[in-house]
Amino acid sequence: MFASGTRIRDKDLVHVIDIAIIVAYMILMVAVGAWVTKKAAKDSESYFLAGKSLPWWIIGVAHGSSGVDIGGTMWFVTMLYIYGAKGLFLLWIWPLFNVVFRMVYLGTWVRRSNVLTGAEWMRTRFGKGLGGELAYVSVVVYALVSVVGFLSYAFKPLGKFAAPFFPFGWSPDTYALIIMLVAGAYCVLGGMYSVVLNDLIQFGLITLAAVIIAVVAMMKTTPDQVMAAVPAGWDNLFFGWRLDLDWSEKMPALTKVIHDQGYELFGFLILMLFIKGVLVSMAGPTPNYAIQHVLSTRNPREAALENLVMCIVSLAPRFLLIAGIGVLGMVFFSDQLRGMGAKVDFEQVLPAVVAQYLPVGCKGLILAGLIAAFMSTFVSTVNSGVAYIVNDIYRRYVRSDAPARHYVRWGYVWSIVVIAAGIGFGYTTLNVHSVTKWVANALVPAFVVPNVLKWHWWRFNGHGFWAGMAAGTASALVIPGLWPTLKDVNLFMSILAISAIVSVVVCLATAPEPEDVLKSFYRTVRPWGFWKPILDKCRAETPQLEPNRDCGRDWFNVLVGIVWQIAMVSAPVYVILKQWGRVGATFAVLVAGAVILKFTWFDRIAKGDGYLPQDR
Repeated sequence: MFASGTRIRDKDLVHVIDIAIIVAYMILMVAVGAWVTKKAAKDSESYFLAGKSLPWWIIGVAHGSSGVDIGGTMWFVTMLYIYGAKGLFLLWIWPLFNVVFRMVYLGTWVRRSNVLTGAEWMRTRFGKGLGGELAYVSVVVYALVSVVGFLSYAFKPLGKFAAPFFPFGWSPDTYALIIMLVAGAYCVLGGMYSVVLNDLIQFGLITLAAVIIAVVAMMKTTPDQVMAAVPAGWDNLFFGWRLDLDWSEKMPALTKVIHDQGYELFGFLILMLFIKGVLVSMAGPTPNYAIQHVLSTRNPREAALENLVMCIVSLAPRFLLIAGIGVLGMVFFSDQLRGMGAKVDFEQVLPAVVAQYLPVGCKGLILAGLIAAFMSTFVSTVNSGVAYIVNDIYRRYVRSDAPARHYVRWGYVWSIVVIAAGIGFGYTTLNVHSVTKWVANALVPAFVVPNVLKWHWWRFNGHGFWAGMAAGTASALVIPGLWPTLKDVNLFMSILAISAIVSVVVCLATAPEPEDVLKSFYRTVRPWGFWKPILDKCRAETPQLEPNRDCGRDWFNVLVGIVWQIAMVSAPVYVILKQWGRVGATFAVLVAGAVILKFTWFDRIAKGDGYLPQDR
């Protein structure tokens, strides 16, 4: 099993009962896709957004489940193992708290546009002139690049996870290929309906898997065993400017890993990740399944509530699972990992724990749950990518007057093409960490500045948006190849700076968008920010129109939400470690945050205070 030459034992292979459970799950998923085919085939809105007919809590569960995948789980286990409780702050690399921004205010702003995709939303902001057209095209291109990137990211860990358990002797890529084809079948058939139903089933399976792993970890380990395997201070959530975790005796190779990753100045790193995360979050949801779930809600108010559910679903069960796997790995696999020396491979901890510490039946359920986690992310990503191709390219530029079902049939065709592209690029992927770094530190910053400016500055135009997105995306594709040793923070800041400079220069060199477009956007979305010239023009026509004065309240709720979220991910870790004092402290913070948000955010949502009539 391990890179050092240790092989998985025959008794660790899945039993015929476990294989039956996994096969039954896959058959069920294809049956679900077939069952909703007729409903999904009604029109494009049905196929890509489930007709905007599903309750917010169902979409929230589906959205949260879509964010749980094998690759991310492997990466989080690695971060927990190396950096301990402090590693929970490394979740900001994505950043994990972007869902808090969507919950507090951005989900509502996005949903007010009432469109089908993020690219179509560009018309709400920039109109239908040349600038709007360029912005529209730039989002489509970015969406397709990011979709293929995320599919590639999912491919390698899927095969690496599945291969050790089956007796067929196939390569990891072969297992990934088979599972992708099964997932692709029901994704093609049922569109967004398949995505949501699969996500609901996946949530049940992954929650069951998390509970089983947690119980096994707590029964088979003691706090003394865990602390004997890690350096002093590993279990402390808080940190200073430097990391101060000394792995030199427990696992010397990790000292070099920490140095190579540039994480020794941990306080500085987390500060940079926080600043970066705020900018990324203020940009709004990226043009993938995140924005598709927001747009599929029934109204703007439900878009905010959907993100609340998404935050809870995507964190609590997942980190119970991650903590259980991490603790079992520390106690029982440290010797094997230490034996790998400089080539230590933490991505093997997850399959090793499942293989050797779960009984027959439970192993099959957890394997099905983790495969379901992959499938959930996979089908959501495919559905969002195909929505851009069919709605924003084919329908806009090729044929705009076809019957509704014509576009659904093209959805089938392009789903197959996107799946094939994801598989093809997946074969070229080196490992989970390399793709994670590229997505988080190269692709994401290409999106940030143009999308922050589009919300908050009236003068920003479609030309500036297009130029910034194009320059950022090109930089994300070129710079990592030219300077492969560039530190993560430097890579992120380089691409961010290029995108920002090009955005602002091109914007100021071109005319602002038409006044009627800007006034329509302001009246519809009602953002806060630098909109006073447009507000004055709107009030000249509608004197009773009030500005959005919620900026201070929204920022307060965001900060409370981030603290609340950290408590949510740290509580399961301390439960597994049986550190009951810290469990009580984190639950107290969790409850306090929930009470504050109830009065400062939820009650306003419920009453419609400060929201437009259509939000209620």
